[in-house]
Amino acid sequence: MKLITMKPIVYLLILVAGGLLLHGCATSGKPKASLSADDKRAELEALRADFNAYKIRTFNKFLKLTAVEAEKFWPVYRNYETELAGVGDRKLALIREFLAHHRAGTLDENNSREMADRWLANAQERLDLWKKYHQQISIAVSPIRAAQFLQVENQMAIFVDLNIASEMPMVGTPAERKP
Repeated sequence: MKLITMKPIVYLLILVAGGLLLHGCATSGKPKASLSADDKRAELEALRADFNAYKIRTFNKFLKLTAVEAEKFWPVYRNYETELAGVGDRKLALIREFLAHHRAGTLDENNSREMADRWLANAQERLDLWKKYHQQISIAVSPIRAAQFLQVENQMAIFVDLNIASEMPMVGTPAERKP
């Protein structure tokens, strides 16, 4: 299996990562008058649904599951996506909190340490989720299919994480103030 480097994947992942980050930015600073909290949440859910649909197409393209394998794989995968959404929500909340502290100039030793601990716990939570579902897919389908699942999922996560990281301000740098 070659790396997932097709332009449509990159563009979609950038769109989703940017949407998630912008959603976090928008809710951490002054609220936008044009979008209510419910509207922002609906927008985020629509982005997530589009991304999940794209992930399913990508898994179908690269795994090429047989009908028997698909019958076993997709119920496990749906459970995985449900749990992954919770991990993503906690990461987004942490990003929003960091951006709020950054903009307000209130990032200090204590909240920096606490947020770093939560960031690492979130990363570990995603790894633990990958281990859990690797095991479940290994049992339900096969170890090779489980490894393929991890490979594709990891590549997508790298794209999203890289795009989020590229938009985040450095810890300890002053927030840009717009006149």
